[in-house]
Amino acid sequence: MLPLHLSNLSLIVFAKPIKFALLFTFGNVLAVGSTAFLIGPGRQLGMMFDPVRIYATVIYIGCVVLALIFALLIHSKILTVFAIIFEICALIWYGLSYIPFARRMVSSLMIRLCDTEL
Repeated sequence: MLPLHLSNLSLIVFAKPIKFALLFTFGNVLAVGSTAFLIGPGRQLGMMFDPVRIYATVIYIGCVVLALIFALLIHSKILTVFAIIFEICALIWYGLSYIPFARRMVSSLMIRLCDTEL
């Protein structure tokens, strides 16, 4: 049996994914905004659109926009769940871009784990 807080989270994610998507996306926007508050918006934008992480930033922002579109405009629960999954993956990849060699290490680990030579 799952602990009470995990069962409530799964209920929110799967029973009310649109509500979860809105709250989760709003939390992500606040997290990025809080770092912009701490280091300044100009420096934040400069770091986000640095050539090292520009693709991760664009994919992350695209996933945030898609999640909001699926939740607010289309009202599709299935598409919203997929958008949130992609947003989480994009957020992890974006966060790894700030750690030197982290994306390369995770990529090589995933290749090793998912390599299926027969």
